[in-house]
Amino acid sequence: MKFIKALFVLLVLAIIGVASFSYWLYSSLNSAHSHAKSHEFIIIEKGSTPGQIIEKLASEGILIGSMPTRIYLRTLGDAGNLQAGEYQFKSPITPLEVLKELEKGETQTTKLTIPEGFTQFDIAKRIAANFPQDPPVDDKQILSLMNDTSPIRDIAPDAKNLEGYMYPSTYTFPKQTKAEDVIRTMVEQFRKIWKPEWNARAKEMGRTPAEIVTIASLIETESKFDAERQIVASVINNRLSKNIPLGIDQTAVYIAKMQNRWDGTINKSDLESDSPYSTRRFGGIPPGPISSVTESSIAAALNPAQTDYIFYVLNVQANDGSHHFYESARDFERGKAEYQRWLEQQRQEKREQENN
Repeated sequence: MKFIKALFVLLVLAIIGVASFSYWLYSSLNSAHSHAKSHEFIIIEKGSTPGQIIEKLASEGILIGSMPTRIYLRTLGDAGNLQAGEYQFKSPITPLEVLKELEKGETQTTKLTIPEGFTQFDIAKRIAANFPQDPPVDDKQILSLMNDTSPIRDIAPDAKNLEGYMYPSTYTFPKQTKAEDVIRTMVEQFRKIWKPEWNARAKEMGRTPAEIVTIASLIETESKFDAERQIVASVINNRLSKNIPLGIDQTAVYIAKMQNRWDGTINKSDLESDSPYSTRRFGGIPPGPISSVTESSIAAALNPAQTDYIFYVLNVQANDGSHHFYESARDFERGKAEYQRWLEQQRQEKREQENN
């Protein structure tokens, strides 16, 4: 009789234990947990084991602990369904919802790379290509979003658009991100790199912050070398101080893009344009930036080298995008003639390749 009673007690305790465990497991898996990573992307690398995935999510705070999820995967779930990828987990979220996200097995984000020197026209096309929307939004509609200059009004109160203030970098966005949110993020990145002391430095130079950004955009399009940019800045300053038109051909490229007729070649009509952006026909700096700018180019615009250079031309010997700099027109003409011979040779070689 005592044995039967003891067996009954053990059975009841076992039932209570199983029930308690089941309740704990159910509650743990279905309770929503708030975390601080809802705006970040958690990367699950390829080749990660289910255990490694769960531990990573626990260490990131997405899961309170790893034990309930581990038990579920070993008993009721299918650990083989967990996939690598980039995930953005809402907050609050339950462990079961986390597992459902991991089972989708698709990259949840889109990487957007905006190279240094990209114009607003280039940026709009890239956004349109990378973030298709329903109904469709084309690059012209995206360009219209860039006309809202309220985010930069304190830096450039007279700006007509966001040209120059969308920072070039590689960004990661959720796939369904809207164009206006992409633009906002790029402007926010520009504001992060813009240092408050730069306003004072611009004033010290007799420039507005907007003029500095415009000069930085000229530097950005003219040289890709950080070490050379301060020298390019000195040429710009020297020409401005002598009332010599800047003659920067990239402004002609910008005019062609602005008028939607850029075909990859600078034509005579581009150089002779009466647009206020033409630095061949008009003195001073253009009315606004002609490209996105990096911190390096802004720093160069604020701290130009002290030189007597007023000319530069591509260094065809190095053929790496660097330049020769000149003080006199005579030396410049020799360098320009060498460049033109090199350029004609390049064109001839291209023609021969196309004919073969």
